[in-house]
Amino acid sequence: MASRVAGGVATIRPENWLISTPVNSLSIQNKNRLFPRVTLLPLPKLNICFQNWLIKDWETGLYNLNQVLQYSLQFIPVMSAVNQVLAKIPTEQIIFRVTQLAQNPYDWNLLRFASASIEAELKSNFMETLVNFPLFFFIPKNCKQRVKDKFIADIRLDTSARSTAAGFWYLHEKKPDKATEAFAVVRDLLYGEEVFILAQTLAVFQEAKTPNNIAHLTIPNFPTENLLRPTTWQTMNSLRRVVEDIKLIQHSVSRNTKSFAYSRAIGELTEVIDNQDTILEAERALIVDIAETWKQSLERIGKEIGNVTITQPVRNPYVIGNPVTGGLFVGREDILRQLEALWITGNQLQSVVLYGHRRMGKTSILVNMANCTGAGVKVIYINLQRLGAVSQGVAEVLMAISDEIATAFNILAPDDDTFLKLPQRTFERYLKQVIANMSYKGLVIALDEFETIEELIQRGQIEPSFMSSLRGLVQMNPEKIAFAFAGLHTLEEMTADYFQPFFASVINIHVSFLNKGATKTILANPIPDIPSLSTTSDTPSLIRGARGDRNPENQEFLLDYTGEALDLIYFLTSGQPYLVQLIGFQLVRNYNDRVFEQNISHSNTFTVEDVEAVINQNFFQQGRYYFEGVWGQAAQDAPGQRDIIRALAPNSEGLSLDHLESVTGLERKTLETAISVLIRHDVITETEQEGNYRIIVELFRRWVLDFA
Repeated sequence: MASRVAGGVATIRPENWLISTPVNSLSIQNKNRLFPRVTLLPLPKLNICFQNWLIKDWETGLYNLNQVLQYSLQFIPVMSAVNQVLAKIPTEQIIFRVTQLAQNPYDWNLLRFASASIEAELKSNFMETLVNFPLFFFIPKNCKQRVKDKFIADIRLDTSARSTAAGFWYLHEKKPDKATEAFAVVRDLLYGEEVFILAQTLAVFQEAKTPNNIAHLTIPNFPTENLLRPTTWQTMNSLRRVVEDIKLIQHSVSRNTKSFAYSRAIGELTEVIDNQDTILEAERALIVDIAETWKQSLERIGKEIGNVTITQPVRNPYVIGNPVTGGLFVGREDILRQLEALWITGNQLQSVVLYGHRRMGKTSILVNMANCTGAGVKVIYINLQRLGAVSQGVAEVLMAISDEIATAFNILAPDDDTFLKLPQRTFERYLKQVIANMSYKGLVIALDEFETIEELIQRGQIEPSFMSSLRGLVQMNPEKIAFAFAGLHTLEEMTADYFQPFFASVINIHVSFLNKGATKTILANPIPDIPSLSTTSDTPSLIRGARGDRNPENQEFLLDYTGEALDLIYFLTSGQPYLVQLIGFQLVRNYNDRVFEQNISHSNTFTVEDVEAVINQNFFQQGRYYFEGVWGQAAQDAPGQRDIIRALAPNSEGLSLDHLESVTGLERKTLETAISVLIRHDVITETEQEGNYRIIVELFRRWVLDFA
C-alpha cells in the first residue's frame, strides 16, 4: 500500500506544483509562460490564460495549446479552456471551429473530452484501480464491473460542439457508424450535411468487405461546392470510381471489360494508399483501412479475371514531333487552370508569355487552348515560323494572322492589296469587325515561336514599332482581345526597345518539366480520358478528365510498366515531355517489332531492362532536334554557357562554383552570369549540396558527352 501511495505522489509531483504555483501566477500576469513539465496538477490561472488565447485568435490559440501539451502535462486546464470557449462559439461556426481543433492535434483526447467528461474519466480510472487492488480480492467480478460501469465517461451528444467533436473522434477511432449518429445532431448547421454524408458513406464502405458486397453499395450524392474537406472528397470520389469498376467486374460478360475494370480499381486503391498523406488526419486511417481491405479482396479474385492477350501490334499512342492534343495532352493542369482564370473566368483578358526551352510543350498548350475554350474565349493559333522569308514587311505578318482569324470565324479577310497599302489600319478595322460579330466573350491571338518577330525586326523586314501596334490593339478593347506569346524567353530577356510596350501588362508563365506523377500518367495511361464536364456551357473546363474512358474498345493500350521502369524514365528525362514521349514511342515500337516481326516472346510489362535497351545511338539520333536545340540556345545570350555544360557533363553529381571556375577558365562574373541563364533556361540546377551545379536532364548530359 505504501509503495502505491509513493508511486502516486511521484507521478503527481505536488512539490513541483507548490513551487511553480506562485512563480507561474506571477509569470502569467507578466505574459511569460512557465509551465511545470512533470506535474499533472493544474496550475492556477492557466485556464483563464488559455481561454484568452482562444478567444483572441482561435487558430493561433490551438497551436499554442498543442505546444503546451507537447512540453507539459497540463492537459486538464487545456481541455477545460477549450470546452469553455467552444460553449460560447456561435452555432453557425461550430463545425468549422471543431474542424480546426481536429487538424493534427497533439493529443486526440482533445476531441474525446470535448464531448466526454474528463472528471468522469478520472473517477473511472480511480475506481478501476481501487476495485482491482489486491486487498479486495474477495469482491465478485460482476460487482466490481457494476462499480466501474457507474463511472464510465460516456460520449455526450447534447450540444452542437460536443456532437461535432464526438463525430471527428469517432472517425479517428474508425467508428464511422457512431460518427454518423454524432453528425446527425448537427446536420442542419453549416457544413453539417457534408460531414454527415462523409461519415455515413464511410460507414457503408467499412461494412463492405467482399467484391460482391462492394458492387451492391448504394452511394449518396457527394457535395461539390463550398467544401470543408476538399482533399478527402477527392479520395472519396476515387473510392466511388472503384465501386463502379467492381460493378463492371461482377456483372460484365466481357473478359476484356473485367480486366480493364480490375486494373483501374487496383490503380485507384494503390493511389489512395500511396498518397494517404493528402487525407485529413481524422479520417485518414479509416479510409486507408477501407482501401487496403478492398484491394486485398480484389487481389484474391485477380486470377479469376485473367489477363488480356495481345494478338496484334499495339497502336503506338505516344506523340513525338507534333503537338500533343486532346486527351493525350496531360500534365499541364496547373498552366491550363492559370490560363482559364486569366481568359475565361476573369472580367478582362490578360496577355501572357509562355516561355521555356525547346520541346517543353509550349505549342501543345497553345493548340489545346485553341481547341478547348468553348464558347468562352476563342484562341487563334499562329506559328510564326511558317512565315519564312518576309518580303512585304508587317503587312505579310498581319495577313497571316488575318487568314487564321478568317478561317476560325468565317469572316472574309481584307484583300492583299488593301493590306499592302495600309497594313496596320486595315488589320485594326478587320479586328473590330470580327469582335463586333463574334459570339465569343473574347479573342486571344496566340503567336508561337515569337522570337521570329525579333529576327524579322533585326533583319529590317518589319518595323520596330510592330509590338507597339499590337499593344495598341489590346488597349483598343482590353475586355475583348489579348495576345499569347510562346517562345524560349521572357519579353524582358529580348531586345527591350522592341518589346517594352508589353512589359507592364504581360504575365510570364514558365513552362518547365513535368512532375513525377504526370510523367508516370503519360507513360502508363496514354489513351485519352473522358474530358471533365464544365459547370456551365459557356466556360468549359480546360482540365483533362481524371479517369479513363469506360468503353474498353477505346482503351487499346494493353501494355504496362514496372514501378522501377517508370522511376528510371523519370530519372533519365526529369519529366522533359518530348523525351518522355520519345522513350514511350520507342518502347512500343520495339515491343511490336520483337513480338510480331521477330516472333520473340515478350512480357506485356516494360521493365528497367527494356528502357535501357532503347537508350542507344538511334534514340539520340531520333531526339537530336531536342538535344541540338538546347545546345544551340546555350550558344546565345551570355557567353560561357557551353563551357559550363561541357565541364558538368562528366560529373553527374555536379561541380562547385570554384571547381567550374577552375575547369572552364571563365572569369567569376562571366561564370555567374552564364550559370544564371542556364538555370533560367532549365538546363542546369543547383544541387542539394549548396553551391554545386549539375545538368538537369540525364539524357542531355549523356548526349553532350557522346555527341556535342
